[in-house]
Amino acid sequence: MTAPDIFDRSRRAQGRDRMIARFADHDFLYRAMLDELLDRLADVQRDLPEALVIGCPDGSAKAALEAMGKRVACVDPGFLAAQGAGGVHGDEDALPFADDSFDLIIACGTLDSVNDLPGALILMRRILRPDGLMLAAFTGAGSLPRLKAALLAGEGDRPGQHIHPQVDVRASGDLLSRAGFAMPVADGETISVRYGDVVRLMHDLRGMGAGNSLTEGAPMLTRETLMRAAAHFAEAADPDGRTAEQMAIIYLSGWKPDPSQAPPARRGSATVSLAAALKGPS
Repeated sequence: MTAPDIFDRSRRAQGRDRMIARFADHDFLYRAMLDELLDRLADVQRDLPEALVIGCPDGSAKAALEAMGKRVACVDPGFLAAQGAGGVHGDEDALPFADDSFDLIIACGTLDSVNDLPGALILMRRILRPDGLMLAAFTGAGSLPRLKAALLAGEGDRPGQHIHPQVDVRASGDLLSRAGFAMPVADGETISVRYGDVVRLMHDLRGMGAGNSLTEGAPMLTRETLMRAAAHFAEAADPDGRTAEQMAIIYLSGWKPDPSQAPPARRGSATVSLAAALKGPS
């Protein structure tokens, strides 16, 4: 029996497409994630010539990889986003590529809202060639605590689900292992962004394609609800009137198994450092 979709695929795609025109005004989180992924890729001692970018709201990831001499394909859950990057439209849990197609996958900023994350990771491993590398970044559990509290305060006894459930670092690492990746590594960082009011924060989220795309969407916020939420958000402000919001980012890396790789260590006998994992199996 197939589980129902948590996210409305059409609404998710529309949110991605609506952000395209002014994405550069709201791209700070995507930029931070992509820069970190590219820094980690720079430590990899492999050529990995054929690359796939998952999540292409602009051409920056493709351009950066092409500057490294790689041949790059793109896929995005938004039609216009994919079209703008010269890529294909598709969801991460239904990737339209054959097995063993790529040496490298860079997935930036979309895996937090895919319906079947375990299935997406399995597909990513399958379309990698043996000894290929997957690097991913997305927002995870612990993100937007101020906004969640403000909306809860604004709606009172009958809150709607305006922010979708998110996975944490530990669960992400377990999913990597279950998906069959070698040398799986999951780690994270928290970025603090300061806002003068809650409306600007919500505007930024819509501008980066992170609006509510849940199948059972929350009711529209009334003016009174928004005013109460704004007042609660402002109560947490620093003396300069700006409130610090948190964005928790999860980073994943894993290699597709290959017979040339060393066998895994006995469970619990050692830990894999990020530096070792990025260099790849010896």
